[in-house]
Amino acid sequence: MAHGNRIAVRLGLLAVTMFGFGFVLVPLYDVFCDITGLNGKTATRAVAESRVVDEQRWVTVEFVTYQSSGLRGDFTPSVRRLQVRPGEMHQVDFTVNNPGADARVLRAIPSVSPGLAAGYLRKTECFCFQEQPIAAGEEAVMPMRFYVDQALPTDIEVFTLSYTLYDISEQLATRS
Repeated sequence: MAHGNRIAVRLGLLAVTMFGFGFVLVPLYDVFCDITGLNGKTATRAVAESRVVDEQRWVTVEFVTYQSSGLRGDFTPSVRRLQVRPGEMHQVDFTVNNPGADARVLRAIPSVSPGLAAGYLRKTECFCFQEQPIAAGEEAVMPMRFYVDQALPTDIEVFTLSYTLYDISEQLATRS
């Protein structure tokens, strides 16, 4: 019986250790992505505007939008593709509507592909920096101002910036 108790204790410790590892995995992954620029994570704060433009180079930025399941309405960029010079400031507007009968609070999560390009996308203003409330039956235009850093590797000529829009209304209501 003592042998059975030791096994149970070891299995219990293993379960607690695995739970603890799972709990710290997300913050560790975020730190890893911030350091390496992998996974296409973009900055979550505004940066200063660039003053130097590379007149010799063009980069194509593609814009893609997604909505989480169950979110009704449209979420679209004003352009699907834009050619920019590194260092040159641009603005792309994203339009979202709420055809529902209730107000919503939305959160946009950005991602860049290839992931290496995320470290060179500089946003000076973005709707993804904060929650976006939208009234029932309303439409909102949300700007995103950016430039591509001149240090973007020359082998990256095209990259895609995608946003996935989530309805976080229920999560905010449970916090109150």
